[in-house]
Amino acid sequence: MCLITLAYHVHPRYPLVLAANRDEFDERPTAPASWWSDAPHVLAGRDLRAGGTWLGITRHGHFAALTNHRDLRRAPKQGPSRGLLVRSALEGAATLDDSVAYEGFNLLHGPMEALRYHNNIEPADAALEPGIHGLSNALLNTPWPKVQRAKAGMERALSSGEGVLVEDLFALLADPAQAEVGQLPDTGLTPPMERALSSVFIDTKGYGTRCSTVLLVDRAGQVYFEERTWATGAAAVHTFDLL
Repeated sequence: MCLITLAYHVHPRYPLVLAANRDEFDERPTAPASWWSDAPHVLAGRDLRAGGTWLGITRHGHFAALTNHRDLRRAPKQGPSRGLLVRSALEGAATLDDSVAYEGFNLLHGPMEALRYHNNIEPADAALEPGIHGLSNALLNTPWPKVQRAKAGMERALSSGEGVLVEDLFALLADPAQAEVGQLPDTGLTPPMERALSSVFIDTKGYGTRCSTVLLVDRAGQVYFEERTWATGAAAVHTFDLL
């Protein structure tokens, strides 16, 4: 997962409004979002190589999503797959004491009414404050151009009528605009690659936005979860009530 924007306790009907893109190499095998046969309370996509996931929610009201932290100047680590952290958070067994063993990551996790933000770079772990947030491959709300565009798109979507909210969120996730050279972050990539990855929706040879997800949770605990997978054009919608 490489871009998340969310409104937490901002919308009058939906305490959580989230829009997210998962960016990944085309060759990495993936299953689309569904209820897991080995954990029937978990709704999430699945990384078929390591068994974890990048974003999911449970019938018990737990949510988790992860982005990688990109800094090629840091020494690489041969730790476990970071997607396993999301899986353990969804299963209610997240142990973050050893998170320094993993490559750099950001994790949003917890019960819906008490989400937390964790990263293993600073490191930091804190309650998520109400507001509109953006998260890409730096720390929470780092003002990268794509994060700022996504947050602005979220703010516009929240002001639209409920009948078009979902489509407005998918529209912001489809934004292909790249940042100007002077606005690019410096994460150790070449300037052309930094620019190619600076858009909300990424489309490069062999790597890009594989799927987009919109999640709405209302005050009564009803969940709307839609994932659109771009390689196949498939879309899956799940609605359910939290227990």
